[in-house]
Amino acid sequence: MTQRAITATFLIAGALLLIYFGGFALIITTVICLMFALYEEYQALSRAGHQPVAWPTWAALVLSVPLAACFGEKVVIPILMGAFLVTAGCVIFRAQPQLDDLVMSLLPLFSVVLPGFAVISLSHVQPLSVQRTLLGLLIAVPVSCDSLAFFVGTRMKGPHLCTQVSPHKTISGAVGGLVGAVAAAMLIGLIARLICAPTTWPLLPHWWQYLLIGLTGGAASQLGDLFASLIKRHCGIKDFSNLFPGHGGMLDRLDSIVFMAIVVMCFRLLTA
Repeated sequence: MTQRAITATFLIAGALLLIYFGGFALIITTVICLMFALYEEYQALSRAGHQPVAWPTWAALVLSVPLAACFGEKVVIPILMGAFLVTAGCVIFRAQPQLDDLVMSLLPLFSVVLPGFAVISLSHVQPLSVQRTLLGLLIAVPVSCDSLAFFVGTRMKGPHLCTQVSPHKTISGAVGGLVGAVAAAMLIGLIARLICAPTTWPLLPHWWQYLLIGLTGGAASQLGDLFASLIKRHCGIKDFSNLFPGHGGMLDRLDSIVFMAIVVMCFRLLTA
């Protein structure tokens, strides 16, 4: 328990630094984390007996940084489609092509690299105060959701949420997680209102948007957690790795955040 608490302290400190600096620090940190997560997911799928084609997804991740810097978010779809087509071609023209291998080859592209694009896109948000607000939502909503879901679920118990995927999660925990997510989003909104200059207030989300981000982000975060559990159950593993003592691997820590990243990116695209 002490080891888990120490690791959590370092992770929270790192998240706070990332929120503060943003920009180039955000890009570098995101790419490094995604590389670890991508490696862990492909390793898990390989251990499960699949033969995924990984190099197009790795290429998409590497190319995303310079291309996004030059052309912005509009490169996301071309990069994803390019990686999809190349991966499909590599599997189809094998001596013994298997649909399972194609699906498993593409799974990390859309579950790791696509959310990574969403985080990298935040590095271009200006002014910096708005960028920090969005990063705060990206981190605080899933962390609060996970924490309150665990706290409420272990104390109230009750009917299970999805026993086939995660036998310990309960409906009460899921509801508690949504409450925690909404509370975190509203708190970020309050802090942003207090510390941001009045000239940037029109660029910040409205109160009802914070509420909506909290609800959708809380649901997405819990779905991300279940999605990662489904992969681990399929692969017959408990954690993706032991990178973080007491917390598992990089993907174990990012499973809810990557789904939240999609929510934040959609918010930006719809309100830009």
